[in-house]
Amino acid sequence: MTDHSIEPGRPHPPGWGDLNPNFVAGQNDGLRSPRPEPDAPTAFDVKELHRKLEGFSDDELKQIPVLVPGTRLEQGSTYVDMRSSEPAEFTATADMVAQRTNWYVPKSDVPYELWNRLSARARGERAA
Repeated sequence: MTDHSIEPGRPHPPGWGDLNPNFVAGQNDGLRSPRPEPDAPTAFDVKELHRKLEGFSDDELKQIPVLVPGTRLEQGSTYVDMRSSEPAEFTATADMVAQRTNWYVPKSDVPYELWNRLSARARGERAA
């Protein structure tokens, strides 16, 4: 039986040539996963952000991941850029990538109690 598996380096059976030269173009996955890596920095590690989030305990800050530059944001997911002068929740599009000028925090990876406090802080409210 013929092997019909498709792999990034070998999208077609031998002898078929390059029928699709841009085999994985347009897929929503960058060099890194949209999920923060296990050793990714947290709000605890980013000292400026740590100071900006006074009132959060060290343990809470360690639960707030910050995407490293070069990480592609997940299309349709909610984030807040805590480095922005006016942080606000936004929904990512497929072409968005974390830059050195951003402190993107993904809502999906923050416990909801902390997200509510973080979101309130981003809106300029003082949450309990």
